[in-house]
Amino acid sequence: MTEEATTTTTQTAEQSAPQKSVSRKKQKRSVPAGQMHIQATFNNTIISFSDKKGNVIAASSAGACGFRGSKKGTAYAAQVAAEKAAEIAGSQYGLKNVDVYVKGVGLGRDSAIRVVSNHGMLVESITDVTGVPHGGVRPKGQRRA
Repeated sequence: MTEEATTTTTQTAEQSAPQKSVSRKKQKRSVPAGQMHIQATFNNTIISFSDKKGNVIAASSAGACGFRGSKKGTAYAAQVAAEKAAEIAGSQYGLKNVDVYVKGVGLGRDSAIRVVSNHGMLVESITDVTGVPHGGVRPKGQRRA
């Protein structure tokens, strides 16, 4: 009878132990419509694709594509970066329709949009969200005698 008592206590101890959570592979979600953000400066161009809420699903930049120095600010570098980001967004997430938001005054503005439309994505709208200065900088202090 003592043997039975010991086996029941070991079973309850095993059952009460916390079970480890099984790590599951993250499921790829489908994003048929989203946004494309282009930040084009004189030194670099950053391309990011997001869903309608603004959660980034794919991103690339001219620097991440291997361009260095002044070559990062060129239109060709922006084209390569846009191709890389569009490939990820299209193949992994099934992105088909995009609203384009362009920010900045760099050379990669037009070439990045052209690449996306040639890549099979439908460009629904293009919006310029470049910041406009208002009020200017703080004036210099008065000269003291």
